[in-house]
Amino acid sequence: MELLGLSLTLLVLFVSFGFMVGVLFGFFGMGGSFLITPTLLLLDYPASVAIGSGLAFYFGTSVIAVLKHYDVGQVDYKLGAILFVVLSVGIELGSRLVFGLEALGIANLVTGIAYVVLLAGIGALFLRRAYNIDDDVDEDDVDDEEIPPIATKIQSYTVPPMISLSSGGRASVWTITGAGGSVGLVSGLIGVGGGFIRMPAIYYLIGTPLTAAVGTSLFAGLFSGAFGTFTYGMSGSVDLTVVSLLLVGSALGARIGSAATTIVDEDDVIIYFGLMMVLASVGIALSELANWLGTGALDLVSVLLLVGSSFFVALMILYQVFTSLNEDDTRTQPTSNSGD
Repeated sequence: MELLGLSLTLLVLFVSFGFMVGVLFGFFGMGGSFLITPTLLLLDYPASVAIGSGLAFYFGTSVIAVLKHYDVGQVDYKLGAILFVVLSVGIELGSRLVFGLEALGIANLVTGIAYVVLLAGIGALFLRRAYNIDDDVDEDDVDDEEIPPIATKIQSYTVPPMISLSSGGRASVWTITGAGGSVGLVSGLIGVGGGFIRMPAIYYLIGTPLTAAVGTSLFAGLFSGAFGTFTYGMSGSVDLTVVSLLLVGSALGARIGSAATTIVDEDDVIIYFGLMMVLASVGIALSELANWLGTGALDLVSVLLLVGSSFFVALMILYQVFTSLNEDDTRTQPTSNSGD
């Protein structure tokens, strides 16, 4: 049985996967395209379609997030506008590289290897953070309006032209161009919104406060995501059916994930997020190995690792929510009884 050109199994999979990615996006603040693109690759979608659809999904999920940060004034519009330009240039270069690699027949291989390295590296960083949580400074002692020492050091090198930031600091246009262009190239090459590398680049290299870095990253990413979607869409490399199904699930999941941030401490589940990244990296590596060996068994394992790991982390978040709510009910029960 088929609906919208997809089997019923795939239709349910995309909506469910979108829901789980939405939970992760709402909770951790990451667009989730870094999960969408490799999943589509594992399902044998062409690299250009997987990348274009991943960027389109990121664009859709980031609209609501940008509006939220706009309402609280956490966007540096001047910086965001410059980043949009250099991000777009980087995305265009990355997309041209992908189409060139497709002509050589190695686009899926190169994209897969890039994902293996990127996800493994990010997963390792999250696991390290989880391991060192007890040794970290109390989060209440960290000022979100401060900028890291490395950013202060970079800002001390006044290479003109310089621009003023909304936070009161100044940054070289060359620093912004280098950081934004590099992130854009990665986004165009592997089909991610780039928020998980763009926001740290704005915070650590350009030097804006953390809250402004998040809002400005989303603002720049929104327009660069739209540009990337347009670039791939013009060549017919965006599967609107798949993107729509993913966004339907993500819309509900993102609301639940956002609500969960007021109930669940991120530190309680951060180790699971790191494990998900590492398992996703292993899954993609197994897929590349399966293509090389010509066996379908490893392909199945790779899909289960990538999709299953994200489902597991989302379920852990939901489990923590229900556990916390039950504990609150248990604590309030004696109080209500004593008043009778």
